[in-house]
Amino acid sequence: MNLRKMTPSFIKKSLKYIYYYIFYINDFIKFKRESRKESRFSIEWKDRYVQLFDKTKGTPFDAHYIYHPAWAARILTKIKPSKHIDISSILSFSTIVSAFIPVEFYDYRPANIKLSNLTSGKADLTSLPFTDNSIESLSCMHTVEHIGLGRYGDPIDPDGDIKAMKELSRILAINGNFFFVTPIGKPKIQFNAHRIYSYNQIISYFQDLTLKEFSMVPDNGLEEGIIKNASKELADSQKYACGLFWFTKN
Repeated sequence: MNLRKMTPSFIKKSLKYIYYYIFYINDFIKFKRESRKESRFSIEWKDRYVQLFDKTKGTPFDAHYIYHPAWAARILTKIKPSKHIDISSILSFSTIVSAFIPVEFYDYRPANIKLSNLTSGKADLTSLPFTDNSIESLSCMHTVEHIGLGRYGDPIDPDGDIKAMKELSRILAINGNFFFVTPIGKPKIQFNAHRIYSYNQIISYFQDLTLKEFSMVPDNGLEEGIIKNASKELADSQKYACGLFWFTKN
């Protein structure tokens, strides 16, 4: 055993694992004993699929990825477009929205998904296969911050995100609606995961568009939820918030 790995943090995690595993064994024995009264399933130790850390007081969730699709879906139910185009947002957004609006989903890594009202194709955000001013309802959420970092197999390009934002502006139709989501706070790159932008950076990158709404899931989003019509000052005070931008084109 490498004693250098025996840090206080390592020891604490190991003891926690042992503690929970003891409870797991106890639960297994108790469940198997109780199951003898009504044998509907086989229960064997060799079939175990151990889950140790789900006994929480509440249901855990990622505030960014729960709230931003919910925000966009609620707007779509109000504006009711005849069709919606999504570029590389979390796939579950398109699958759910397609239950009430026809959706076309595009990704650098296309999804082989089969659902009514939903089509899927391949697209490169730095060179989108759409004509100018052609998309009336568009979303690209929690995606642009990754472009050019190579994380998803795309080419390394420090300006890949800017190219992607120009493409999104180009294809949005006059009077169209565009939902854009990205990390907001003090600008930095956490390579190769993502970029974090300032509020002013996003506004400047989409200077050809009109901001209709800016809302935000703040750093303490698990407690706060979505802050509607958030201020620039609040956005600038965050470390890793989720900026929700609703743009239109005049």
